[in-house]
Amino acid sequence: MRYLYSIWCILSFVITFLALFPVFVILSLFGNWGRKAIWTVIRGWSFVWFFMIGMVVKIQYPYGKFDKKKNYIVVANHASYIDVPFIFRSVPFFVRPLAKAELAKIPLFGYLYRQVAILVDRSDNKSKAHSIQKLRRALSREGSIFIFPEGTFNESAEPMKPFYDGAFRLALQTKTPILPVIFPDAVDRWHYSGVLQWRPGKITAIFLPPVEVDTFENNMQGLKQQIFDAMTLEKKKNTPS
Repeated sequence: MRYLYSIWCILSFVITFLALFPVFVILSLFGNWGRKAIWTVIRGWSFVWFFMIGMVVKIQYPYGKFDKKKNYIVVANHASYIDVPFIFRSVPFFVRPLAKAELAKIPLFGYLYRQVAILVDRSDNKSKAHSIQKLRRALSREGSIFIFPEGTFNESAEPMKPFYDGAFRLALQTKTPILPVIFPDAVDRWHYSGVLQWRPGKITAIFLPPVEVDTFENNMQGLKQQIFDAMTLEKKKNTPS
């Protein structure tokens, strides 16, 4: 049954994506406005698709809600391919994700990815420098950005992998608050070990309080450690033993 369910998840994704693809192409002609419109369409799609595949979405604000009109650098843990579509379902405002350049090579899907995400090839220093410039531009001209600070899937037994510096250095340079969010059970919905390792059930996003960066001037490591510790604690609290 798991394999049949997994095939349904993949087929429903592909069919609905293809149905919307002409809309994405048309909207991509309208610059920044079109990009935000594409994000709105994808967010609407995400409500339908997660319902279709039997994943019950839970968005939690245990420390209170935050000002959605501000710009943030949103950071989250990363352990599943489902994390990417879940960004659009869980984050209630426009964000541009930082994403791996390899995904842009996927036919059709890669076209959409290039419209919405900021691409980076971590093996190429020029690509990394260019992506930082795009992230800065997005923060100043478009809105919030989204980064997985672990860089890739956490396949270890630890709650979190060590963070890269990029998100935190950028936060200090641009004076942008960081908004941490935890996806504690996404890996249970689609395990990284296989294409057909999908399971229906609850999928949760837990938003932590935004962290203002003014008090961390010249202390990037301190900022990174505070965010890491807060996310690790929240992940432990919400991961079944």
